[in-house]
Amino acid sequence: MLGNFIHDFFDYHFLQNAFVTATAIGIVAGAVGCFIILRGMSLMGDAISHAVLPGVAISFLLGVNYLVGAIALGLLASFIITYISNNSKIKNDAAIGITFSSFLALGVILIGIANSSTDLFHILFGNVLAVQDFDKWLTVSILFIVLIILVIFFKPLLITSFDSNMAKAFGMNVNRYHYLLMILLTVVSVTAMQSVGTILIVAMLITPASTAYLFTNRLSSMMILSSILGGASSIIGLVIGYTFNIAVGSCIVLTSAILFAVSFFLSPKQNVFRKKVVRA
Repeated sequence: MLGNFIHDFFDYHFLQNAFVTATAIGIVAGAVGCFIILRGMSLMGDAISHAVLPGVAISFLLGVNYLVGAIALGLLASFIITYISNNSKIKNDAAIGITFSSFLALGVILIGIANSSTDLFHILFGNVLAVQDFDKWLTVSILFIVLIILVIFFKPLLITSFDSNMAKAFGMNVNRYHYLLMILLTVVSVTAMQSVGTILIVAMLITPASTAYLFTNRLSSMMILSSILGGASSIIGLVIGYTFNIAVGSCIVLTSAILFAVSFFLSPKQNVFRKKVVRA
């Protein structure tokens, strides 16, 4: 299986593009996902990943690159959710549910208006094997930009993620870093559409980070491990999906889930087998 993949890898340019793109997305999604789960914003990641759908449809109707509309609608959704949460008695999860369902419904309507199932189907479920050179280099560029921003703002993001009240006491603008993280989350979600689609983006953001959290209490170590797990899941999923001619995006997500399941039983924090022995 691996031998055939390696042989085809050197023969087919599209497979090289898929490999680079999937790996880059796995790495950057793993890094950003650490802040998402530490802030308890898993639902926010899910909402934004689905909110970009109408943006993609609008871009298709206007004949512009889908990244433009997807990023714009993703940011709009994050701003709406934050505004509702901060300026009403509606709780955050309710605000996410309202915004998420509304944008998803709008996206479904616009897909029908666009009347082109092929490209939009790939946006929903991903098609990393169809990535072109432009998209590959754009993904790699986004990878470096997002990682550089995370390194530069690592300390304030760390403080605001663990204790926002203490951050305010230090005079930090908590909302500024919240919106910065929302921008990064939106950009990563839009980029990940190429590999796993809007339906499964949240898995790439949450699962590797959750797996890494089982092994370390240091955020820096968690980000490194999460990025490694995200990249490894993408590579393994790509190999399995290409070899057996099944959906690559789904294979990537399931690979990541299997790694989490194994870690859940074997990690130092969650060693189920050791706990059973102690009880006995």
